[in-house]
This record gives sequence, C-alpha cells and structure tokens, in this order.
Amino acid sequence: MWVYEKKLQYPVRVSQCNPRLAKYLIEQYGGADGELAAALRYLNQRYTIPDRIAGLLTDIGTEEFGHLEMIATMVYKLTKDATLEQLREAGLGDHVADHGPALFYHNAAGAPFTATYIQAKGDPITDLYEDIAAEEKARATYQWLIDMSDDPDVNDALRFLREREVVHSQRFREAVEILKQEREQPHIF
Repeated sequence: MWVYEKKLQYPVRVSQCNPRLAKYLIEQYGGADGELAAALRYLNQRYTIPDRIAGLLTDIGTEEFGHLEMIATMVYKLTKDATLEQLREAGLGDHVADHGPALFYHNAAGAPFTATYIQAKGDPITDLYEDIAAEEKARATYQWLIDMSDDPDVNDALRFLREREVVHSQRFREAVEILKQEREQPHIF
C-alpha cells in the first residue's frame, strides 16, 4: 500500500537550538489535534466511508504520517544540542526524566497521547465534518506556533504544514458535497 521515500515531504531546517519551541511543537506530535491523531483518525474512518471517498482518507491519512515525521524532525533538531539545564528551563524536565532524549507522544502540556483523540461515528458525513474540524484546528495551531516562533527556518516548514491543513479541509468539504448529492438522489428499489 505504501512506498516510503527516504526524504521528508518538505525540508526541515532549524536556525538554532531552541528547546522551548520544541516543547510547543510537540503539541502537533502527540496532541489531540496533532498529526498522529489525524493520521489514525482518517485511516480508521476509511473502512466505513463509501468507496468513492475512502481513497481520499487513505491519501490524507498517509500524508499526515509524513507531517508527523516533519514535526519529529523539528523537535529533534531543536533539542539535540540542548543541555540538561536548557531542557529543564524550557519545561521539558519531566519529559527527560521519563524518556531521556527520546520523542514521546504527548501534548505541549505533557499529557500522553490517548485514543480518545480519535473520532469515528461510522456515518460518512458526520465523520467528514469531524475531519474538517480537525484540519481547521490543526491549521489554527500551526498559525499560533508560527506566531510564537522566531526561527525563520522552522516557520518555513510550519507554513507548509499550515497550508496542507487548508488543502485537506477543502478536500474533505468537497467529499461532503459529493455525499450530500448522492444522498439527495432518488432511490428506486
């Protein structure tokens, strides 16, 4: 099903070590509206969506895993040269005490990832509206991260990710309209 290209979807660069920014970015790694939750949501929902739309969920869910890899790369690059004191000052002391230098799926406040972030009702239109909301929340989060960052290299990648959320939201909106049109067609048995 997948072909893995050994490169990021978009280049990730950082200007300098910045553990505080990494702490904020971790929201998009393991937070409720982050990339992992989105990827799992879409790849799960595709089983109960009409075949005409299932490919869209597969495509976007797969792309979200690529975004997860970009966020992980940013977090790693922002923290790899940090001292223990810098990590503590950035509010990552609890993370380091539990996970060392490893990434772990949690949000910016340190709450671990949970499957309760993943919504699926089994009603295609309901699920697609959930997906639109998820993409819009992620778009807003990316904008807030850009607003908090003073790293032009990180901001470049964050802008790319923000714009992909807009595209995904638009694609889900188109899918809703397709399903609404099908629902309004007369059914003759």
